[in-house]
Amino acid sequence: MGYFSGPKPPYNNPPIQPQFYEPSMFFIEDVTLGQTTLVTTTEDNNYVIGQLIRLLIPKTFGCTQLNESTGYVLSIPSADQVEIGIDSSRYVDEFTSSSSPTQPQILAIGDTNTGIISSTGVNIPSTNIPGSFINVSP
Repeated sequence: MGYFSGPKPPYNNPPIQPQFYEPSMFFIEDVTLGQTTLVTTTEDNNYVIGQLIRLLIPKTFGCTQLNESTGYVLSIPSADQVEIGIDSSRYVDEFTSSSSPTQPQILAIGDTNTGIISSTGVNIPSTNIPGSFINVSP
Protein backbone atom coordinates (compact mmCIF):
# COMPACT_ATOMS: atom_id res chain seq x y z
CA MET A 1 0.00 0.00 0.00
CA GLY A 2 1.19 3.49 -0.79
CA TYR A 3 1.37 6.34 1.66
CA PHE A 4 -0.61 9.46 0.79
CA SER A 5 0.48 12.57 2.68
CA GLY A 6 -2.11 14.96 1.24
CA PRO A 7 -1.48 18.49 0.08
CA LYS A 8 1.57 20.28 1.45
CA PRO A 9 0.96 23.70 3.01
CA PRO A 10 3.13 26.51 1.64
CA TYR A 11 4.41 27.24 5.17
CA ASN A 12 5.00 24.88 8.04
CA ASN A 13 5.59 26.89 11.22
CA PRO A 14 7.63 29.69 9.59
CA PRO A 15 10.02 31.63 11.84
CA ILE A 16 8.73 34.86 13.34
CA GLN A 17 9.81 37.85 11.27
CA PRO A 18 9.74 41.10 13.28
CA GLN A 19 8.90 43.19 10.21
CA PHE A 20 5.58 41.31 9.98
CA TYR A 21 4.33 42.58 13.35
CA GLU A 22 3.07 45.98 14.40
CA PRO A 23 3.90 47.90 16.53
CA SER A 24 7.61 47.72 15.86
CA MET A 25 10.93 49.04 17.13
CA PHE A 26 12.11 52.42 15.85
CA PHE A 27 15.29 54.46 16.21
CA ILE A 28 15.03 57.73 18.13
CA GLU A 29 16.05 60.97 16.43
CA ASP A 30 15.15 63.42 19.21
CA VAL A 31 13.60 63.59 22.69
CA THR A 32 11.82 66.65 24.11
CA LEU A 33 11.67 66.65 27.90
CA GLY A 34 8.69 67.97 29.85
CA GLN A 35 5.68 66.91 31.92
CA THR A 36 5.17 64.41 29.14
CA THR A 37 8.03 63.18 26.96
CA LEU A 38 7.92 63.71 23.19
CA VAL A 39 9.95 61.21 21.14
CA THR A 40 10.71 61.81 17.47
CA THR A 41 11.65 58.70 15.47
CA THR A 42 13.81 58.53 12.34
CA GLU A 43 10.85 57.21 10.33
CA ASP A 44 7.07 57.12 10.63
CA ASN A 45 6.06 54.83 13.49
CA ASN A 46 3.03 52.59 13.93
CA TYR A 47 2.21 53.01 17.62
CA VAL A 48 -1.32 53.57 18.91
CA ILE A 49 -2.65 55.57 21.83
CA GLY A 50 -2.52 53.35 24.91
CA GLN A 51 0.46 51.30 23.66
CA LEU A 52 3.01 50.49 26.37
CA ILE A 53 6.56 51.30 25.20
CA ARG A 54 10.13 51.17 26.51
CA LEU A 55 12.97 53.58 25.76
CA LEU A 56 16.53 52.29 25.31
CA ILE A 57 19.00 55.18 25.25
CA PRO A 58 22.77 54.55 25.31
CA LYS A 59 24.84 56.87 27.53
CA THR A 60 26.46 58.61 24.54
CA PHE A 61 23.07 60.14 23.62
CA GLY A 62 22.37 61.76 26.98
CA CYS A 63 18.95 61.43 28.63
CA THR A 64 20.41 58.63 30.75
CA GLN A 65 17.52 58.93 33.21
CA LEU A 66 15.12 57.85 30.45
CA ASN A 67 17.05 54.66 29.65
CA GLU A 68 14.87 51.60 30.39
CA SER A 69 11.86 53.86 31.16
CA THR A 70 8.41 52.60 30.27
CA GLY A 71 5.26 54.56 29.62
CA TYR A 72 2.03 54.66 27.70
CA VAL A 73 1.52 56.50 24.42
CA LEU A 74 -0.70 59.51 25.14
CA SER A 75 -0.90 61.00 21.65
CA ILE A 76 0.56 60.85 18.15
CA PRO A 77 1.29 64.52 17.23
CA SER A 78 2.70 63.53 13.83
CA ALA A 79 3.56 60.33 11.96
CA ASP A 80 7.12 60.31 13.35
CA GLN A 81 6.35 61.53 16.89
CA VAL A 82 4.98 59.88 20.03
CA GLU A 83 3.95 61.66 23.23
CA ILE A 84 4.62 59.38 26.21
CA GLY A 85 3.27 59.62 29.76
CA ILE A 86 6.71 59.93 31.37
CA ASP A 87 7.35 63.09 33.41
CA SER A 88 10.88 64.13 32.42
CA SER A 89 10.52 67.80 33.40
CA ARG A 90 13.12 67.52 36.18
CA TYR A 91 15.73 65.71 34.09
CA VAL A 92 18.78 67.88 33.41
CA ASP A 93 20.45 65.54 30.93
CA GLU A 94 19.27 66.62 27.43
CA PHE A 95 19.19 64.28 24.42
CA THR A 96 22.15 64.77 22.07
CA SER A 97 23.17 63.30 18.72
CA SER A 98 25.98 60.77 18.58
CA SER A 99 27.73 58.64 15.98
CA SER A 100 27.68 55.63 18.30
CA PRO A 101 26.98 52.35 16.49
CA THR A 102 24.34 51.51 19.12
CA GLN A 103 21.36 53.75 18.35
CA PRO A 104 18.63 54.80 20.83
CA GLN A 105 15.39 52.87 20.40
CA ILE A 106 11.72 53.03 21.26
CA LEU A 107 9.98 49.67 21.28
CA ALA A 108 6.63 48.18 22.13
CA ILE A 109 6.23 45.99 25.19
CA GLY A 110 4.17 42.88 24.55
CA ASP A 111 0.42 42.79 24.72
CA THR A 112 -1.04 45.19 27.27
CA ASN A 113 -4.52 43.69 26.77
CA THR A 114 -6.19 47.04 27.12
CA GLY A 115 -9.75 47.30 26.03
CA ILE A 116 -13.10 48.54 27.18
CA ILE A 117 -14.30 46.73 30.29
CA SER A 118 -18.01 46.73 31.09
CA SER A 119 -20.27 44.98 33.56
CA THR A 120 -20.93 42.31 30.92
CA GLY A 121 -17.25 41.61 30.34
CA VAL A 122 -14.76 42.80 27.80
CA ASN A 123 -16.20 44.75 24.88
CA ILE A 124 -13.77 44.86 22.00
CA PRO A 125 -14.99 47.37 19.42
CA SER A 126 -12.53 46.10 16.79
CA THR A 127 -10.78 42.85 16.03
CA ASN A 128 -7.52 44.15 17.54
CA ILE A 129 -7.02 45.12 21.16
CA PRO A 130 -5.22 48.50 21.33
CA GLY A 131 -1.63 47.85 22.36
CA SER A 132 -1.50 44.28 21.12
CA PHE A 133 0.86 43.03 18.46
CA ILE A 134 -0.82 42.60 15.07
CA ASN A 135 0.42 40.08 12.51
CA VAL A 136 0.73 41.89 9.17
CA SER A 137 2.47 39.07 7.29
CA PRO A 138 2.16 39.15 3.50
